Amino acid sequence: MSDSKVFEKLINSPELNMQVYDNHLIPVEIFAPDGTCIFCNKALLELNGIPDADYFVGKYNLKNDPVCLEIIGQECMDRIFRGEPVFFQDFPVHIRNVVEPGYTDEKPYETAMMDIFVQPVWDGGTFVCTICFFIVKQIYHGRAEMVIAQEYMNEYWFENFDREKIAAAAGVSPSHFSRMFKQFSGITPQDCYQQIKVERIKEKLLDPNYTVAQAFAECGVDSKGTYYRRFKEITGCTPTEYRNKNLPHK
Repeated sequence: MSDSKVFEKLINSPELNMQVYDNHLIPVEIFAPDGTCIFCNKALLELNGIPDADYFVGKYNLKNDPVCLEIIGQECMDRIFRGEPVFFQDFPVHIRNVVEPGYTDEKPYETAMMDIFVQPVWDGGTFVCTICFFIVKQIYHGRAEMVIAQEYMNEYWFENFDREKIAAAAGVSPSHFSRMFKQFSGITPQDCYQQIKVERIKEKLLDPNYTVAQAFAECGVDSKGTYYRRFKEITGCTPTEYRNKNLPHK
């Protein structure tokens, strides 16, 4: 069978399409226009510790999720269900969204930081459904205070590291916070913050519109200072070497 025939068979077969989604390594969830979950694949079930899709499909409604609504806001929720494509970067997904309603008895994590691609599906002029693809970037286990601290650092990564502010956000004293965080994650809060900052620098370096110096400046640091050394320690290469290895060559 020719490649074109294989592709034609795939796009014309709903069963094959759903098989692709179900076996995809990336968690996938599909919502009806009214917000009800109508499909979730094996990867999403496994990630959230949900034993069977029947526990979740037809029961969970994204529009009625107060935690999600608080994070993204009503305007963004309306955009999703008007059939617009939406992208969320570093979106915190809380496991309590599925534990508290009883979709699962387990608690595989506290919070997962994800990039989420929301892709609408239209049939002519009719909005049929929206498909969410979840790119898991980091999973936080254990104590809620430490998860809050890590979320805070992810949100306020551009600011200078401030142990007192992070500890206050987590609701613990600065000294207790430092000890607890090291025990929880295996690294110091400052090391964690620097790793987050380096990840942002890596993203900017992959934008060819920025020079190396500009990429660092966009992240609030100097390309010839402390973060140049930290970048090399964490990635094993200089910023220029990283850019040359990861930017497509013309």
